[in-house]
Amino acid sequence: MKVVEPWIKVEKIDGKKIMKRLERACRTCYRSEGSITEDSYKKLLTNCITRGHESVLEHEKVTVRIYNDIGSYKDLTRHRFASFSIESTRYCSYNKDKYGNEITFINPVYIENEEMYNTWKDSMQNIEKNYIKMKELGASTDMVRELLPHSTAAEYTMTANIREWKHILELRTTSHVHPAIRQVLIPLLLYFKEEMPEIFDDVQYDTWFNKDFHQELSIYIKNPFEEILFSKRAFCLNLFIIFLRRIQRNRYLIQHNRQP
Repeated sequence: MKVVEPWIKVEKIDGKKIMKRLERACRTCYRSEGSITEDSYKKLLTNCITRGHESVLEHEKVTVRIYNDIGSYKDLTRHRFASFSIESTRYCSYNKDKYGNEITFINPVYIENEEMYNTWKDSMQNIEKNYIKMKELGASTDMVRELLPHSTAAEYTMTANIREWKHILELRTTSHVHPAIRQVLIPLLLYFKEEMPEIFDDVQYDTWFNKDFHQELSIYIKNPFEEILFSKRAFCLNLFIIFLRRIQRNRYLIQHNRQP
């Protein structure tokens, strides 16, 4: 049995570029593209949000990866306007070498009473023991998954547009929310506040929640290999286009009796 901390990773974003693209989309309504300046997006987006015209925020999206207990995604998947890809307890058999022949559980740091925590830990150990025993007896993963509690660790990828993220973070970072969710979503909200203050600054959250429980948010480059590959392809394509243009130019010069 392994007990670990949750984590959250967000794809690398440029908040200013996102907001400027939102501004361009919004200005279509007024055909006021000519009014765009370096920081004109600030006033425009602030006015839109103040007046409740938030549909413009749906033009951009952000993807995050979360590693947390399966109870957390049961709450988050209630948000319809988001996409989820979730580690399956039907197809992931935790008694295999790939998973270290053990079940991983998320540490419930908010259970601060030592006796309560030890009772929880004993329960997880018994569940793992019975899970492995059932597998040894020939049980399918469909069968043994019935043993898995909410504390079971699972990774999931979640994508939502900016408007939906604002809605989710308004609901899921308050004192009424399960601590396991606040652990990862409050750091995400603080990151969005830093990157896109005009959009997220007015979102209130549970400031009394123990900061020691906050999980560090890390940034990742989305599909870095694909980005590198795309860059190389673009470079080769540009060279090819230059080559074709050179041939066309030489043909034109020859046809007109000029020196290529």
